[in-house]
Amino acid sequence: MGERVPQHVQNIIIKDFCDKNNYNYLLSASEYTMKNSFLILEKLINEINGVDGIILYSLFQLPEEKKYRIKILNRIINKKKIIIFACEQIKITLRNEIKRVEVIWSIKQSLPNCLDIQF
Repeated sequence: MGERVPQHVQNIIIKDFCDKNNYNYLLSASEYTMKNSFLILEKLINEINGVDGIILYSLFQLPEEKKYRIKILNRIINKKKIIIFACEQIKITLRNEIKRVEVIWSIKQSLPNCLDIQF
């Protein structure tokens, strides 16, 4: 969504989140820089069996396309795994929790269309 945070900063945030919440930080995976590339995330989901879940730096790293985003979240939940967004401190374990992510996405996407009142 037009934001860029260097990988090493993302790793610091995720590692700190893990330390504060007693999660084991195993390994960082970096997505390809091509627009709309989720090959690494797809691979992580396919190979998720040996871990409890995935921690992303932000929920805004998910696909912008709603159907694809929900599909990814459902795949993780169907495997009885968790997905956590470190910046937002949101943990998704159940299907009905996806609605919270979608509300936040809707707000973020509508912000550019809001009036900007100068004081």
